[in-house]
Amino acid sequence: MKECVGMLLAGGEGKRLGALTKQVAKPAVHFGGKYRIIDFTLSNCTNSGIHTLGVMTQYSPLELNKHIGNGKPWDLHRQDGGVTILSPYTAQNGGSWYSGTADAIYQNIHFIDQHNPEYVLVISGDHIYQMDYRQLLEQHKRSEADVTISVIEVPWEEAPRFGILNTTDDLRIYEFDEKPKEPKSNLASMGIYMFTWATLKAYLLEDAKNGYSSHDFGKDIIPAMLGDQRNLYAYQFDGYWKDVGTVQSYWEANMDLLDEDWSGSLNNKNWRMYSNDSDFPPQYIEEDAIVTHSLINSGCWVSGTVENTVLFDNVEVKKGSTVRQSILHPGVVVGEDVVLERVIVMENTIIPKGVKISSVMNKEPLVIDEEKLNDLLSGTVGGVAK
Repeated sequence: MKECVGMLLAGGEGKRLGALTKQVAKPAVHFGGKYRIIDFTLSNCTNSGIHTLGVMTQYSPLELNKHIGNGKPWDLHRQDGGVTILSPYTAQNGGSWYSGTADAIYQNIHFIDQHNPEYVLVISGDHIYQMDYRQLLEQHKRSEADVTISVIEVPWEEAPRFGILNTTDDLRIYEFDEKPKEPKSNLASMGIYMFTWATLKAYLLEDAKNGYSSHDFGKDIIPAMLGDQRNLYAYQFDGYWKDVGTVQSYWEANMDLLDEDWSGSLNNKNWRMYSNDSDFPPQYIEEDAIVTHSLINSGCWVSGTVENTVLFDNVEVKKGSTVRQSILHPGVVVGEDVVLERVIVMENTIIPKGVKISSVMNKEPLVIDEEKLNDLLSGTVGGVAK
């Protein structure tokens, strides 16, 4: 018997990320110079002692499956538990495409039952944060809750964008408001749930019979529990958390890493961040190059100016070029006399000599792949000068 089994939802298509998710699932998108987005959740599990984990994939899973492999970087390559990739159409009764977050768990009831846990942690692979799930579990047990939902305070003006939980002073949840126009609270759901398994299983089985349900935790399971006056509590998280669901939020989260306090936490020996190791040699910065307030990773060769920028592995910035407030994915080559400002350049893209690309201020940063670059160079779209 496992006390707690983790179920990680990693099948999101991430349409609002545009070209960033053209070929990969949202959790597999590169982040922070040497990670994938999902590395944060996987590392949280390892550091929290969650060593039995089911990862539910759906959209473009190839790169994600390759990245996770047997789970070795996160110490999840175990015969007793470890990480298991759970794909649609391999679940009970033949399976089908997951039709909602709750349906994804329902289709994998057999996986959970074989470990016979008392509790189930439901998390997603598309948020940037560091959390000790043991503290969430301890509060869940103390309050004898049926479900404990992690929440974070958001600015009141942003509350209408989130699912808001209204609670009593002791954090007991009495109401859930999905994107309320006039919020009563600024406690936003983080999409992190700790369930008592016997209770959740009963609700999943009942929800599966409902042809009118969207089979979603926020829209169906949680409201049903509230309607039955079950014990629902909020767990208040006060650390850094970012939902990187848009190009703007993805860019902001990467820029946040340039803050020494936040980036320093990624090197905390007591809460390690894990990912697949790079095979590239150390970065090389030429003597007359200028690098300020930037993350430069393995295999990079910098001969120009790099400011407030994240460079992934094996990126080259040639002489006379300036890169500011940008994110360059692995294998990008920036030719001579190039100017890049507030852009995201996709993997292995080659920027020709003399090109200048900058995003319009107060709008989402441009995402540059080969197709977008050709459009810019041919004048099909604006934003480039030579």
